Amino acid sequence: MCSPRGQSPLGARFTPARRDELLAALRDFPDVLVVEDDHNAEITGADAVTLASGGLPRWAKVRTVSKHLGIDLRWAALACDPATLARHDGRMLLTSGWVSHILQVTVADLLADPAVTRLVADASRTYTTRRDALRAALEEHGIASHGASGLNVWVPVRDESAVVNALRTRDWWTAAGTRFRIASPPGVRVTTATLTPEESTLLAADLADALAESQAVYGG
Repeated sequence: MCSPRGQSPLGARFTPARRDELLAALRDFPDVLVVEDDHNAEITGADAVTLASGGLPRWAKVRTVSKHLGIDLRWAALACDPATLARHDGRMLLTSGWVSHILQVTVADLLADPAVTRLVADASRTYTTRRDALRAALEEHGIASHGASGLNVWVPVRDESAVVNALRTRDWWTAAGTRFRIASPPGVRVTTATLTPEESTLLAADLADALAESQAVYGG
């Protein structure tokens, strides 16, 4: 399972070079099913660079609409190789067996509506502006960050709890990175979807203070 763009929490995306490296490694494991979860494709602010087009024997690409059309539209499209499709259809027969026609028609009408297309495009540009604004504000304070696509920015820190708590006292809510990582270094995730550029300036200053405080505490 992988996210080719808008990956959470890092905001990472596949580059053509990275895709080629992964495809080269995967060709030694032809029985591995590669699932691409392109969950917020329309609003990531990044072009699609996909493993699914690389000629793998087993692959599946999933697109959902809940992120850009509405969280209650629990509908997904699946493209995959013939063997995986047959297994998917067989599993569907053992479960619900069908998808609501009302839901399918609703999604199809929204996807075909030019006004909705323009609205989603505007949202994508807004999300990109807000993500980039926070990263620029952090850079002004010498704070490293990651977030090439999607709705999140990842900030490496030494002590996640100290930073999260320090920001909370300043009325900012961020997510400690421990829930997202196994062996990676610590960090905090900042969701930028509703964060205006003006707020980013304030958050960056408060985060700089929080990092200074946690550094002092951490070092004794």
